[in-house]
Amino acid sequence: MARTIGLALTAAGAAHHSTAMFAWGDEVRLNDLTVERWVWTNPHTFIYARDGEGKRWAFEGMSPNHLSREGWTRRTLAPGEKVSLTYYPLRDGRNGGFNVRVYKADGSEIKQLPSAM
Repeated sequence: MARTIGLALTAAGAAHHSTAMFAWGDEVRLNDLTVERWVWTNPHTFIYARDGEGKRWAFEGMSPNHLSREGWTRRTLAPGEKVSLTYYPLRDGRNGGFNVRVYKADGSEIKQLPSAM
């Protein structure tokens, strides 16, 4: 019984979803977004935004634990805030991807991952 529990815990601890849905390394910049929602949750954060044409976008990000080491907080982004960002696009063409960096209106830059740009 103990062996079965140990194996189950090992498998669960190693489980994580794939990043295959993103064009990893193909960084794209998107300007003039309006933040609709900033979700600070485990295992990944999310930025929901709208572009100037009214299209909705969703960007997955790193965990709060990782981002806090880069200076992010649950108050880093606010609804209505204007930002630009870079991201790895979704391979299926939907509006979104994995966030790399955010550029705030005041000129500050906050990163989630090292940038290729």
